[in-house]
Amino acid sequence: MSDRPGVVGQSVVGTKDVREFFRELLTSAQQHQRIKVHEETEFYLVNLLDTFLSTDSLYEPSPDGTMSREPLTVLFARALAEPKERKVQTLRKLGDTSLFVSGFFSDSLSRSLVDVNYYVSMGGRAYGHLQSMLGDVRFAELAQKFDRIVDLLSEVSERTHVTSNRGLLRLYERYVRTGSEHLADLLVDKGVLPKSVGKKWFMQ
Repeated sequence: MSDRPGVVGQSVVGTKDVREFFRELLTSAQQHQRIKVHEETEFYLVNLLDTFLSTDSLYEPSPDGTMSREPLTVLFARALAEPKERKVQTLRKLGDTSLFVSGFFSDSLSRSLVDVNYYVSMGGRAYGHLQSMLGDVRFAELAQKFDRIVDLLSEVSERTHVTSNRGLLRLYERYVRTGSEHLADLLVDKGVLPKSVGKKWFMQ
């Protein structure tokens, strides 16, 4: 399975409808992390994951023929100068890209010049502007709960990528760095950590 953002291995797709697959994973993540998003927001997230299965959704062709991802600050600056219809499209692209990359492929950010907090900040601002312009409940929730929704997508990523010892090692390294409770629970489920390192560990 490739580590490049936007590439999802065929094991994710299988024989089950992709959108239903991601909907089930999102539902499970919400139950596990005790967070609930509106049905409209959940539907939006499922479509977002389905859309970003293709690298074309993350990358734009450059003049030299290569594919690259436009910097978020450039997208944001362009959006502010555009007429409303184009502004909505650009802000949505900014928010969606920020959410997908920071949630589903956050490991790639450890090798880049910017960290996940940058993506969270830019994505939250983009959705906030969309909510102000459109009054859409989905964008309001995405802006207000951006970091929590990143955690939901992160769990979806973990559950679809932890299929090998290498994947378990990467998951354990992320747990050591962050002390994340839901990462600890996943490692307990995989038999990597003892049950004593569950939620009680983080309450001590």
